[in-house]
Amino acid sequence: MAGSIAGFNVLPIRLNRKSQSGHVLYYKEHNIRGDSASLPPDRTIFVLNVPPYCNKECFVRLFSDCGRVDSVYLQEKPTSELLPKSTTKYFSHENISQGFKVAYVVFKSPSAVEKAMSRKHSEPYILISDDQAALEAGYKKWCTEYKSERPNLRDVQKEIDEFMQSYDQKVSEDIQKAKEEEGTPDDEGWITVTRKGSKKQKPVARKEHIEKQLKAKEKKKREDKELVNFYTFQVRETKREHIAELRRKFEEDKHRIAQLRAARKFKPY
Repeated sequence: MAGSIAGFNVLPIRLNRKSQSGHVLYYKEHNIRGDSASLPPDRTIFVLNVPPYCNKECFVRLFSDCGRVDSVYLQEKPTSELLPKSTTKYFSHENISQGFKVAYVVFKSPSAVEKAMSRKHSEPYILISDDQAALEAGYKKWCTEYKSERPNLRDVQKEIDEFMQSYDQKVSEDIQKAKEEEGTPDDEGWITVTRKGSKKQKPVARKEHIEKQLKAKEKKKREDKELVNFYTFQVRETKREHIAELRRKFEEDKHRIAQLRAARKFKPY
């Protein structure tokens, strides 16, 4: 089997030793424009053609001989920036595809990426050895998924209460901040008026530099609104002035040429 294809290293795998058919993973260094906090380019490899039975623990076993694996991310399609980790247990925004997907393996050190890229794979890697528990499939898998989708109602209610408590606290902080900023002018001298303000605010004196900025803006608005060569008489007047300017320059050039000819000392005739 080829060692690399189109810049990707080829990694043959098998589910277990009894598997008659194998599978192939393709991986390379993760190269993106700019820096990513969750996917640092110097410590991350990008893996394609990930089968449904290959989970995060499988990737840890696959690349543990290259270096310590910091984290593994499974995504439905490639992305430059991952979603933030969910802090909730029962309302996670992570939506991992049940079919084929891509993976990002983040190592602790950049040297692990170099080892992974220089590694040669002659024999398929066995994901599950004989002494390890087999992956759940069929009826057992469906039962496990069914139970995981129906959590304890008390735990769910507790998480909802904690979320609403933090949300109410954030709303109260926003209201308090709006009250403190009410009546305070911004850099341009404008005051944000809200419907919650009951007392009339006293006019605030504008600073000199703010006055200059406002005047400059007003002047620019007037210039933008002014219509140039809109009416027929404006076009006709503009053309007349242009022709008169050309004639004046022509007469000036004629006079200058006559002066140069008169000043010539060499006269052949």
